[in-house]
Amino acid sequence: MATTLAKAARSVEYAARLEHVSKSFATPDGSQLVLDDIGIDVAPGEFVTLLGASGCGKSTLLNLVAGLDKPTTGTIHTDGRPALMFQEHALFPWLTAGKNIELALRLRGIPRAERRGKAEELLELVRLKGAYGKRVHELSGGMRQRVALARALAQESRLLLMDEPFAALDAITRDVLHDELTRIWSETGLSVLFVTHNVREAVRLAQRVVLLSSRPGRIAREWEVGIPHPRRIEDAPVAELSLEITEVLRGEIRRHGQQ
Repeated sequence: MATTLAKAARSVEYAARLEHVSKSFATPDGSQLVLDDIGIDVAPGEFVTLLGASGCGKSTLLNLVAGLDKPTTGTIHTDGRPALMFQEHALFPWLTAGKNIELALRLRGIPRAERRGKAEELLELVRLKGAYGKRVHELSGGMRQRVALARALAQESRLLLMDEPFAALDAITRDVLHDELTRIWSETGLSVLFVTHNVREAVRLAQRVVLLSSRPGRIAREWEVGIPHPRRIEDAPVAELSLEITEVLRGEIRRHGQQ
């Protein structure tokens, strides 16, 4: 099967570049600094997880990269327009799985006659062959997230942004989707920026883990993950690195609580 996204060498320097990015929100007392002087590069084809405690600004940062909001200061550059996948599948319940994907294809300007074939290709890529005509209520939680992933891939973006997409799933389904995401990332050459608060998930998936401090979010530390794929969440090297990162994260949370 020829997938919609072909893996190819990229000549661009980065998939995403954030330089001195800060974000403040207005409050009744003035303003609140949520992100402070963030600098991150995501290389073409790189898988980066963004980790931190709840409220540290991870989702805010992802929204800035997606272009849904603008930084208060700093600049963000991306290799084309990113695709964004949320924790909730955000599928239209009155459409079938295939028609949900076709909507993204339509917005790209793909001719009507080509849309079904491309949607079926993408469903096959996410291991949902034959699900084109299924309604959302007929799909399990894991299947809905696969359709949401296929819809994101239909945008043919080079950068995929994922905001805790597996957080609501049970452990077994989440583990299966970890495998599927790793396979699709490897096959397509996508760049991925993946937000999570789950340390083991971050290590299980990423080539690099970026830890944000508690609010205001600043880059506290980064880890290169040299553990070869395939990885299991229960593997000893994954557990060992997860424990190291967890200790640093706990320190950040304790430091924030003392401020």
